[in-house]
Amino acid sequence: MLLKLAKSCVSTGCCCHSCRYYFPCQRWLAVEEDDGQIVRELVPVDEAFVKKDSENDGQSLATLGLEQKAKSTTYTVKVKTGDKKNAGTDANVFITLYGSKDDTGIVSLKASKINKNKFERGKVDEFTVESVDIGDLKKIKIGHDNKGNSTGWFLEWVEIDAPSLGQCLKFPCGRWLDKSEDDGAIERIIFPAELQTTEYIPFVPYEITVYTSDIFGAGTDADVFIVLYGSDGICTQQKSLCLNKREQRMYFERNSVNQFIVELEDVGDIIEKIRIGHKGGGLNSGWHLDRVAIRRLLPNGKGSETITFPCERWLAKSEDDGEIIRELVPSDIFTEKLMKDGTLKQIEEEVEDPLEVHTYKISVFTGDIYGAGTDASVFLNIYGDLGDTGERKLSKSETNFNKFERGKEDTFTIQAVDLGILYKIKIRHDNSMFSPDWFLEKVEILDETTEESFVFLCERWLSKKKEDKKIERTLYEQSYDGERNSLDGSSLSLSSQDSNANLKEKKKSSLVKAAEEGSLIPYHITVTTGTEFDSSTDSRVFIIIMGPQKVQTERLWLDLPEEKDEFADGSVEKFSVWGLDVGEIKKVEVGHDGATPESCWLLEELTIVVPTKGVMYNFVCKCWLARDKGDGLTSRILNILDADCVNIGLKILYEVTVVTGDIESGGTDASIFMTVFGSNGNTEEMQLEKNGDRFERGQEDSFIMEIADIAPLRKMRIRTDGKGSRPHWFLERIILKNLTNQEVATFTYGEWLSKLKNAKGSLVCEMPAVINDEQMMEDTTYTLQVKTSDVGGAGTDANVSLILFGENGDSGTLALKESNKSNKFERNQMDEFSFSDMLSLGDLCKVRIWHDNKGIAPGWHLEYIDVTDSAMDKTFRFQCDRWLAKGEDDGQLIRELACANNDILELKERTAYEIVTVTSDREDAETKENIWIILEGKMGRSKEFLMENSSKKRRFERGATDTFQFSSKNVGDIAAICVGHCPKDGKKSSAKADVFWHVQEIIVTEMELCNKYYFRCNVKIPLRYKRRDYKVFECAKVTESFASKARSLVPVKYETIVVTGFEKGAGTDANVFITIFGLNGDSGKRALKQKFRNLFERGKTNRFYLETLDMGELKKVRIEHDNSGLAPGWLVERVEITNLATGVTTIFPCGKWLDENRGDGLIWRELFPRY
Repeated sequence: MLLKLAKSCVSTGCCCHSCRYYFPCQRWLAVEEDDGQIVRELVPVDEAFVKKDSENDGQSLATLGLEQKAKSTTYTVKVKTGDKKNAGTDANVFITLYGSKDDTGIVSLKASKINKNKFERGKVDEFTVESVDIGDLKKIKIGHDNKGNSTGWFLEWVEIDAPSLGQCLKFPCGRWLDKSEDDGAIERIIFPAELQTTEYIPFVPYEITVYTSDIFGAGTDADVFIVLYGSDGICTQQKSLCLNKREQRMYFERNSVNQFIVELEDVGDIIEKIRIGHKGGGLNSGWHLDRVAIRRLLPNGKGSETITFPCERWLAKSEDDGEIIRELVPSDIFTEKLMKDGTLKQIEEEVEDPLEVHTYKISVFTGDIYGAGTDASVFLNIYGDLGDTGERKLSKSETNFNKFERGKEDTFTIQAVDLGILYKIKIRHDNSMFSPDWFLEKVEILDETTEESFVFLCERWLSKKKEDKKIERTLYEQSYDGERNSLDGSSLSLSSQDSNANLKEKKKSSLVKAAEEGSLIPYHITVTTGTEFDSSTDSRVFIIIMGPQKVQTERLWLDLPEEKDEFADGSVEKFSVWGLDVGEIKKVEVGHDGATPESCWLLEELTIVVPTKGVMYNFVCKCWLARDKGDGLTSRILNILDADCVNIGLKILYEVTVVTGDIESGGTDASIFMTVFGSNGNTEEMQLEKNGDRFERGQEDSFIMEIADIAPLRKMRIRTDGKGSRPHWFLERIILKNLTNQEVATFTYGEWLSKLKNAKGSLVCEMPAVINDEQMMEDTTYTLQVKTSDVGGAGTDANVSLILFGENGDSGTLALKESNKSNKFERNQMDEFSFSDMLSLGDLCKVRIWHDNKGIAPGWHLEYIDVTDSAMDKTFRFQCDRWLAKGEDDGQLIRELACANNDILELKERTAYEIVTVTSDREDAETKENIWIILEGKMGRSKEFLMENSSKKRRFERGATDTFQFSSKNVGDIAAICVGHCPKDGKKSSAKADVFWHVQEIIVTEMELCNKYYFRCNVKIPLRYKRRDYKVFECAKVTESFASKARSLVPVKYETIVVTGFEKGAGTDANVFITIFGLNGDSGKRALKQKFRNLFERGKTNRFYLETLDMGELKKVRIEHDNSGLAPGWLVERVEITNLATGVTTIFPCGKWLDENRGDGLIWRELFPRY
């Protein structure tokens, strides 16, 4: 039996008075109708609302569902049946929701909105449960009646979403409800998982009444949807008014009035417009809409407001203008307020100054290249600062019968409520038909009402086969200078852009602000899952990083990319997250949100890199995070003392802005690489990630990168690989902003990087830094004179290249191709090469020269190289007198030559030291007493240097920088300093206990070589009479001068030992390469080869000898292979490198696979030393 209850009336009486309560319903109690519930809870409403229209009582009752909805809570219940054998059930399932105030009682889960056959294996079913306020949801009871053919049920989880409360809770179960399984229970009480709870802004109820016109064919069977818009473009999600196809057939008939009560996002006090339409399906999809009325409650609940949106037009492809979506603006507002005396006050008023409906003329230009046209259906959504149009299909071209053909312009007309200033569009196709690939050149939109024109450049493919294989593009207006994307490096993505936000003004990214303030820093996390059975998890993993004094980050979620759904067995996953700078890390908490017995995870290893601190922590965990394994914990706190701490070099955060030229086809999808050079070294080559839509024509793309501490910056080298469907790139300029000290360096190019469009066919460019309008490097021409020796067979037919190194970085690879001699590199011959438009490297220190060993006679005996810098008018000689030949000397094809101009300096016994002290800029930081200092170096300890204060020349004042000079014996590289604070008069009685000097920093410069040593103090030093009371500070940073580096450049042989792991398949057949990095530079990429030997076999140790100029203290090695051969995968145990001149051995542990099919899939590793 179907029952539709209209109204219930209860009256109570007593000697004084009687009360009557009205409980309206107007809902079905039927499994096949409405939400499928056969039990309703009703709440009373004020009598005034019931009797407000005595002439049409039935109609007034129909509007009371909104008041009912506001006083009750609708819960969307999703139930996941486990993906196990026989997990589904035929039994009748019921649920009870328990809150802090009340419970729902037993509710049968009969009508699933998703599946006809509910509770089947691996399926999710959705139900609706309504209840009067039960308070905060605390737990649920779920079970079944054990009836049917297959009653046993494995319940994975229950998810309950309450939009009116803004809360979605997950109740994990992961157990059987089966009398023959588990503990035999067929009912379970489940509590919510705190970490899986989601909170959002609560929804509010709207009563939407749709009036279909009384004309022939006005009704529709299509799926009707609606979107509400508030001020400033705030809008609800798109909501279908019918729950299923059955309701679509029942509603929206000719001359019908259909009412719906829906919960949607709160758009504010004013509804500026609505968008209503249908999806065009069904037998009779054409629809003539008369009007829409939207009623919502007033903020205090004492009354309501009804807004009318007239339409009186067709939404049909074959009628009117063919549009099936309309945007409507309000005409009048009807308000009912409940007064204190219990009566209703009714006010009807017209809407003043409603938004106008504008006509937008859209011109779509298809590119004029092969295969550019498409047969697919194209869809467009236009965004302005007042809202968007919603996605519209571009159906009828006004200019071409066959639309979107190569080189053609197609014009379309769209009507929409005023969008304001247009700033972006989203355009896509559905990849349908025989030839869907499409090259879109641009879209132009003319607002015919205001006559404003907007241009959206694309010049890209929308194709699943070409470029980045995307068929949807977000395009920004050509002159738009607001924020396009969140600033991030890799996936350092925060503050995603709200598509409906008012973005007229360019705003600084919150991430950049936080980085400038130093409150947020990046953390790079690597998580390795174990390989034992059941090690994987699909739970969400998090970490919390803890510093001293209870300072810690918030819970940092490590969310997998879309293409991955679990932390798989043996997988290595990498994440970049931003979190609070906690200072020195003390502990790390790692865990996951899984709460079921099956949510187990074996954490093998955890690595945390803190680039702004220059450290890497590696935890070898090998522990279960599981309810039913190990100690039952799903989170664990790791002490930093248990981690292997590695110094990887400090990085500085820079905001990088790349400006692509506004020139036709100026954008690219080639890979772009950047190297930055500074006075204190250079970075490695870093890739600038495309990240979707970067490096497109006319764009300024900003993101944050971590760059080595090499400032002040001198120049930048940009290289592209010239690959992809659009290999050419017009680079305008690049701007680097140091987020620590706000220094800005600009690098300007204004030319193509292209083999075809660049006059020299160059894919590489170098740009000098311009800081405060000063160019940091001069332009020059280098002339190279290369002398081949006068010995038998000295000449070569091979291709020769070299790199120059100087105080301002290196030249990049220079191929020695065009000599003044027709046959170059012949015996006893001088060849001259000229390289114009170069940046002067300043004083040169070394040359790296090599050949490719090709040709009939590749062996070469080089006597020397002279390099002349025209800007400096100076010549530098590099003596060689050695073979570059496989069959001669040591068999090396590459040599590093030191500059003969830089005589090797012997350190003198005595030198001068400049000591600079920086007193903190804080209250009570200064002192009137003296300071003493002792330098501790590798060659000994200095005497005590007394830095005196006097009444005539005050020192150590608040915020002051004071400079002192002393003569002393040379102590070598300074490792630490001892600093004391003593009375000026030398009397013990003057040493007061409450006198301090707060020192911020001390900088010591050795004046002969000009090496600077930085000591970061930031501490109070008490006044003491005795010299044994002092503070010791270790050197935090060294800036080595060019002269110091140049004097140490002597040829050194390095013994390199590579140990291959002992696991099965550990050996490799691939070609292996190594690059060694030291304080004085790197070795360049060297091949590890030996004739007639099978290298890098399982469990074996291989030894190689490399000669290069002294690299100083070794910092890291990069070992890699080319993935060639039958079995390229390789397990490297460790690398050991010994400087044969000093006998110092540095060990670089690895223990990782270099294999595309294992772990993180990398075939290269950067290894750091363990001492």
